[in-house]
Amino acid sequence: MATVEKVKSAYDILVEASEAAEAAVRACRPTPMVVGTPTTFLGNEIDESKPTYFIEGGVCGFASVVIKPARGKFVAELKKRGMGFVGYYGGYSVSSWEFAPSIRRDQSYERACAAAAGAAKVLQSYGINAYVDSRID
Repeated sequence: MATVEKVKSAYDILVEASEAAEAAVRACRPTPMVVGTPTTFLGNEIDESKPTYFIEGGVCGFASVVIKPARGKFVAELKKRGMGFVGYYGGYSVSSWEFAPSIRRDQSYERACAAAAGAAKVLQSYGINAYVDSRID
């Protein structure tokens, strides 16, 4: 007798996507950067006599998961929980930190992208049309 796998609820998919996003954040190793004053106008060399700052998280930015079309049981679950918003270019947009709360106060572009990619991969595995949208600040 063949076993029938139980279909996951929208909430269960959300939990799985959040767990994948947090796992992706833990596995992410951003490339750090040093910020300082250039020695010449628009130069690439840092003036060592002036303050410099080590940014462990690398480049600043943000990412989100866009779900198109913006309808269905999963989007209804997100709306019920106050997550996301209707995207400017259509679809439903959910910030990476809503899937991975550990990065809520983090400005790392690489961590945000990792979280969004982890969540989007899970959503895609359930047939939800989702992709990552990101920008560097």
